[in-house]
Amino acid sequence: MANISYKHFTLGVEEEYMVLDPKTCELKSHDQKIVQEGQKIIKDKVKAEMHQAVVEVGTDICADVDEAFIDVATLRKTISSIAEDLDLWVGASGTHPFSHWESQMITEHVRYNEIVNELQEAARSNLIFGLHVHVGMETREMAIHIANAARYFLPHIYALSTNSPFWEGRKTGYKSFRTKVFDKFPRTGIPDFFESIEAYDNYVKLLIKTNCIDNAKKIWWDLRVHPFFNTVEFRVCDIPMTVQETITIAALFQAICAKLYKLRTQNLNFIIYPRNLVNENKWRASRYGIEGSMIDFGKESEVNTRVLIYELLDFVSDVVPHLGSQHYISHVHKILEQGTGADRQLKVYEETGSLPSVVKHIHENFLAGL
Repeated sequence: MANISYKHFTLGVEEEYMVLDPKTCELKSHDQKIVQEGQKIIKDKVKAEMHQAVVEVGTDICADVDEAFIDVATLRKTISSIAEDLDLWVGASGTHPFSHWESQMITEHVRYNEIVNELQEAARSNLIFGLHVHVGMETREMAIHIANAARYFLPHIYALSTNSPFWEGRKTGYKSFRTKVFDKFPRTGIPDFFESIEAYDNYVKLLIKTNCIDNAKKIWWDLRVHPFFNTVEFRVCDIPMTVQETITIAALFQAICAKLYKLRTQNLNFIIYPRNLVNENKWRASRYGIEGSMIDFGKESEVNTRVLIYELLDFVSDVVPHLGSQHYISHVHKILEQGTGADRQLKVYEETGSLPSVVKHIHENFLAGL
């Protein structure tokens, strides 16, 4: 068999941070001052988001996970330092534990005004913080093939990222309530299977032609073939609390894409499961994180989620050395041992009974390990 080049599986990472008032631990609408100052240092790698209390950052195209780690770490340190100079805090959590969206201001921008005008309260209440990982693809044809198969693994990695157990001062009972908030948007969730890249492009053209959307970026699925770049973009995860967790999740998405590519080059295909079945596992991941069980559709039985995650590590183990990502993939064991961001937030709340203490914990871990 010909040697496979894994060089095109580049990475791009986008993170959304919450801006906090250090005195009250509430979200702080700050008129995008962090963005203005940030652009002087890191240019267009920092962007305003729809809500003023959100700052979005994005890495350059990274050749491997080590580059991605350095880039994300630099972005977090830069934003944290700017925030400090402005007497603000930043933190990484899928939702804020107790702030209410009604008291947060929308960023003045034509695009955001259009979204709010169309989606109304669904948009105004969409005060959530996610992680998006782009994995580079050889071609868009290969991208749609990999996206179709990768849908199956979304719940497993989502479970590892869960980091939003609270909403508006309430313990929701979910490990990730963020997706419950986002579900109010159209064109979200697990996408359908697409026969070919042409079928996907025709779907997008139809939506544009019928005024459902004005561009393909308004398709907000849990993963999508990016409309403008040769990437598969994974959008399902909560923003993890630490850089180490972010890069571990990015490494897993990269490894899954590389493994599915390898199978394809060997004329082997990973079985394609329908969206409604994958959705069952996504709901379980949202509710229980890594603590529950998921369905193994091959065996048609419930299996402990941790066991399925270990099976996923076995599945990608032959491509990980080629990607140079073993040291990050290994961190999955630590997440399974110590719990996800959601588990740690809940532990602080159980110990203190204080949601501001949970916010302090989130803030204190923003630069953990750097």
